[in-house]
Amino acid sequence: MENPGLTRRLLKTEVPMNVLLGLRRALVVLLAAIALPFVARAATSEGLPTRGPIAPYLMPDRQAEVALARSAAPPSIAAKAEVLVLTSHGFETAVKGTNGFVCIVERSWTSPFNDREFWNPKERGPDCYNPPAARTEIPQLLQEAQWALAGLTRQQMAERTKAAFADRSFKPPQAGAFGFMLSKKGFLNHAHGPWYPHVMFFVPRDQVASWGANVDNSPTMSADRGPYLSTVVMVPVLTWSDGSPAPH
Repeated sequence: MENPGLTRRLLKTEVPMNVLLGLRRALVVLLAAIALPFVARAATSEGLPTRGPIAPYLMPDRQAEVALARSAAPPSIAAKAEVLVLTSHGFETAVKGTNGFVCIVERSWTSPFNDREFWNPKERGPDCYNPPAARTEIPQLLQEAQWALAGLTRQQMAERTKAAFADRSFKPPQAGAFGFMLSKKGFLNHAHGPWYPHVMFFVPRDQVASWGANVDNSPTMSADRGPYLSTVVMVPVLTWSDGSPAPH
């Protein structure tokens, strides 16, 4: 890891265990909702069977998208980060950065390919990636957006993702790949709001066990995005990016 001190600070023992376990249970509920069959949660699903018009996926106010993207990380980091915004042709740079971090508002097509919310036009997921994650995860996000906006189906996107990893145009996560998701202003699939602030570690699928994820009394949980994309290990934290306390 390039920043092991960050992980240690997140998991300090003074954080009440009952709080961490409460957040973990909430994450279990969220991930379980992702896995539920469509019939079981059709009443709350906001996804579409296909992409639909592009306009609902876009934010017409460019500066509002910049602000939302920056809200993913602490201001001391976000203020110096590169910021990407989505246009009808894909993501483009709205603000050039100086610290190697990249902030972006993800859309629903970054969900697993079997997710019924894959085409949810309401999805707004503010993320801010550190330099290692920016080198491996951001190129995938940019390409996925171009595919989605070009009208590819999710099956076609899945096939192209497989091919991209096969020819190494998509690369596995680098050691230390990490992201902030601390915004209280996002709208995440299944949570229908910002959910809890958390940090994310991008790891190869076969290394998840090393993170102690998905086991009793562990504050870490993982989201398996399939056999090709990196697995996301999530650690809930107690404050939003502006420093205010999160509900628990």
